[in-house]
Amino acid sequence: MRLKIILFILLITAIKIPLLLIHHIQEDAFISWRVAQNILDYGVMGYNGEEKISASTTYGYVFLSLIFNVIFGKANFIFPLLIFNTLLFTAGSYRLSQLFFEENKKRFWFTALLAFIPPALKASYLGMEYALVFFLYTNFLYFGLEKSKKWAYWIFPVLLIWTRLDAVIFLGITFLMELIFRKKWNWNFVFGGIVGLGSVLAFNYLYFNQWVNNTIIAKSLAYEQPATWSKRWAFIKVQILNFLGVIKVPVPYFNFTTVIFFATEFICFFILLVKKDKQRIFLWILLLFSLVKMLIFQYELSNFDWYYWIPQIFLFSFILLYIVDLQRPKRWIAAYIIVLGIPMFGYQLIHSIATANGEWNYRRKIGIDLGNMEADKSKTIFLEPAGYVPYFSGLKTIDFVGLVDKRIQHEFLTDKKNAFYHMIFKYHPDYILAMDSFDWDNQLSPEQKTYLNAHYQFVKEYKISDHLDSNYLIIKKIYQIKPSGINYCLYKLKN
Repeated sequence: MRLKIILFILLITAIKIPLLLIHHIQEDAFISWRVAQNILDYGVMGYNGEEKISASTTYGYVFLSLIFNVIFGKANFIFPLLIFNTLLFTAGSYRLSQLFFEENKKRFWFTALLAFIPPALKASYLGMEYALVFFLYTNFLYFGLEKSKKWAYWIFPVLLIWTRLDAVIFLGITFLMELIFRKKWNWNFVFGGIVGLGSVLAFNYLYFNQWVNNTIIAKSLAYEQPATWSKRWAFIKVQILNFLGVIKVPVPYFNFTTVIFFATEFICFFILLVKKDKQRIFLWILLLFSLVKMLIFQYELSNFDWYYWIPQIFLFSFILLYIVDLQRPKRWIAAYIIVLGIPMFGYQLIHSIATANGEWNYRRKIGIDLGNMEADKSKTIFLEPAGYVPYFSGLKTIDFVGLVDKRIQHEFLTDKKNAFYHMIFKYHPDYILAMDSFDWDNQLSPEQKTYLNAHYQFVKEYKISDHLDSNYLIIKKIYQIKPSGINYCLYKLKN
């Protein structure tokens, strides 16, 4: 039976492998991968040579990426790592099914259906750490709470916190639910959490001379907004319905699709509470973690899609758990696949094809173009975001947010309005890749424009409209329906 389970997990993974050929890879994944390669090249966890900086939010995934770089080489590690991510997510889905079903047939159905919902697809093939996080979450619930393995309470909290610091939300909710349901103070859990959090904070302080990741500090400074209730409420009204559902529909304020999904998830949750009395603790953990994490990140005005993938997966799993647990589920499963499964998969497929065009086909080519243009990799480029272009150009990088270079953070603190100009004036980056959203003529003073025009020359304009063509009519239509990407202007420091 164990062999049958392994073969099933490998089969689901193999079915999803062709989706990797779309090359829909999230920009931030290349930051983690460059940090991993920086360790190989310089023996330093950083981004630009020997300078130490916690440029990635995920140490655990950086180390995993490092292993794949060593095994497969820098030029060939991405595809094997994406396959491994897909395998991790599938194995994690099967672990989740083991918490609720005794029969392998039901476990297989649940795992297969969960694998193809939009956030599950993104966690699998976008190259980020969330497949690993999902795998650790579900295995911790299985080996820790379900099987009562003491070692699980020591190992998984450490691995989770080292992979993502915000895993403390999941661990906190899990600890609270275990205390309420089992009325027992779990000291192994307490010490495991202390070791995990303490070791990460100690590493940050001793290695980087700061308690928390630089990315957290940088984003808090760059994206800082007036923290008024009206500001937060306005943000939540626009974003919350998109992030509560499994598909992100660009409709402001009222997203009827998500309302239906969310209401159905809650109905299934309460039905499952009655049907699965022994699994109530897991149902409450999945629900409360999902809602608490979403509310925390919404309150903090975070609109990055990936923060919400795992909560979306856990919430939607209630619908699949209910369908698969019916007495005669085959008709319901068939109806789900036709009415919801295929349309959601198709929607995500179109979204991924269009987004990959704006990132892999467009921004990656800008990076390759710049890399061919500049042979001296010690030269610096000032740009945003610090993903595709720095990775494929190989140039040292200063980003507008300060994720990979701290210097702009000082400018944010002293004069945020003019931080862009002050960075150029003080540090003279060799190249500037400016987004068209940055209005060079109107946002700078006459003196600033005079300085920049005297010291920088225009090199090239990159336009997303030039990358909306394809030899295949259907692909071309998708590119044109959803053009993903923005225009850039490249400037070079004059000799």
